[in-house]
Amino acid sequence: MNWTDRRRRFRAILSGDRCHHPGSVFDPISARIAEDLGFELGMFAGSTASLTVLGAPDLIVLTLSEFAGQAYRIGRAGNLPLMVDADHGYGNALNARRTVEELETAGVSGLSLEDTELPTPFGATKPRLTSIAEGAGKMKAALSGRQDPLLCIAGRTSAPQISGLDDAIARGKAYEAAGVDALFFVGVRTRAELDAIAAATTLPLILGGGTPELSDLSYLAARRVRIALQGHQPFAAAVKAVHDTLKALRDGTPPGKLSGIADAELMKRVTRDADYTKWTRDYLGG
Repeated sequence: MNWTDRRRRFRAILSGDRCHHPGSVFDPISARIAEDLGFELGMFAGSTASLTVLGAPDLIVLTLSEFAGQAYRIGRAGNLPLMVDADHGYGNALNARRTVEELETAGVSGLSLEDTELPTPFGATKPRLTSIAEGAGKMKAALSGRQDPLLCIAGRTSAPQISGLDDAIARGKAYEAAGVDALFFVGVRTRAELDAIAAATTLPLILGGGTPELSDLSYLAARRVRIALQGHQPFAAAVKAVHDTLKALRDGTPPGKLSGIADAELMKRVTRDADYTKWTRDYLGG
């Protein structure tokens, strides 16, 4: 796998002047579809990883090895630069360092580490953040675990929706000082909030959980937002399609009368059938 080229393309996105929506991907086929449709990068979230690998909600019961393994399977299926949500780094600062080592080896182009206190502590009734000092220490440890300087590490915080704008800016400044490559803010709701964050920081920005007020790509680009997530609807769409197809079959619909089924040409394209046909002919005498 040519991880170097993908990481260079990912860095070009961060250093460019446009804002991009990533394709939300969760397995090899979804990554190939995103690549075929022209997405410049893919996004593999911790939430969709938990759904895909475990069939479980996003409660941090997925392990690092399970997450890294799925990221590798996604990466080897094509050439799409992949950003991943590494949650809290699966533990403290030392675990975050190990997380970077594993995900770099798995071939990701970028990853984010957040300062949410995870997994949810006993008795907690709402999300909580670590201290800024702990968050900055985790970022420094993560950076020390990086061997390929092209790998991008983003400091992520949900402070805008948990502790407020001032704390979000303070965390962004601290993570910027720690040396991360980008800042990832979740829960920014208004242009005024984004304007304040952009004015107080200097790194490329990534947004998650945006509102209609923050949907204009030109405006976002002018505020240094280079990646803006749109959610993870593709996985939910896949669940709905499988559910409806199985229900129809269970209810007696003949296979030939099912709707919404990928045709043979689409299946050949997403499975790279032409490549396998060529390899069979070249190496098996077929």
